[in-house]
Amino acid sequence: MSTQKGERIAKVIARAGICSRREAERYIEQGRIAVNGQVLTSPAVTVSPEDKITVDQKPLPAKERTRVWRYHKPAGLITSHKDPEGRPTVFDSLPDTLPRVISVGRLDLNSEGLLLLTNDGELARRIELPSTGWVRRYRVRIHGDMTPEIMTKLAQGVVVEGVRYAGVQLVVDKKQGTNTWLTVSLKEGKNREIRKLMEFFGFKVTRLIRVSYGPFQLGTLPKGGVDEINAKILHEQIGKMADFTPSPRHEKKKK
Repeated sequence: MSTQKGERIAKVIARAGICSRREAERYIEQGRIAVNGQVLTSPAVTVSPEDKITVDQKPLPAKERTRVWRYHKPAGLITSHKDPEGRPTVFDSLPDTLPRVISVGRLDLNSEGLLLLTNDGELARRIELPSTGWVRRYRVRIHGDMTPEIMTKLAQGVVVEGVRYAGVQLVVDKKQGTNTWLTVSLKEGKNREIRKLMEFFGFKVTRLIRVSYGPFQLGTLPKGGVDEINAKILHEQIGKMADFTPSPRHEKKKK
C-alpha cells in the first residue's frame, strides 16, 4: 500500500463492480475496506496489483471485462440497492443471472424508460459526467400548452431555486386534449431536472420516459426487459473510457 504511486483505492473498487467510487469512499469512512489487513480510514490511498484488498472482510473480486446492459425501468421502482422505506427497487427486479451491477445515473420513482447498468463503477461515473457530452433524450407529457417563449428560455438555461440549469432542447410532438407530448434533450441530468424545470414554468409532468442515453436507445425493449449491449458496439462507443476487453465470443475466429 502506498500514498505516492499506483491507483486510488476507491477507483480500484469501483472498477471491480462492487459500487461506485463515491460509495467506495463511504465504505472507507465506515471502516469496511482493508488493504493488506489494515482497515482504511481515508480514501487518500493508492494500491498496486500486489496489494490484498478486502471489502467487509471478503477479497475483492477479480476485475471482469466491462459490460453494459440496457434496462427498461417501469414506473414504481427506486433506482437504489436499498430503500429505507422498503419500496421495491430496480435491483430487486433484475434477473438472478446478472452479476452485481450499478446504474449509470438514476431515474426517479415515477420515471420510466432506458436505464443503463454496468459492472464497472468507474465507467458509470465517467458516463454520467456532463463533460462526456452524451445527450439524454426523454418523451415527456405535461398538462398544458408549451409556448415558443418558454422553449426559448429553456434553451438559454434558467436558474431555479438558486440552481443553474444549462440549456435544454424541446420539441413539441403532439397535443392530446389538455396534455402536450414533448421530446426533451439535455446533457446535465441533474436530480429531477425535467420535473423541476417544468414546474418552474407552471407545468405538471404526468409521464416521463427516457428513450435514449448517448448512443444507446430504448427501442422496443419491453418494460422490465434487460438486454446486454454487444461487446463490439460497446467497444466502439466507450472504448476510450474504460479498460475494455472484448468477450471471447466476439473475437474473430482464426482461419
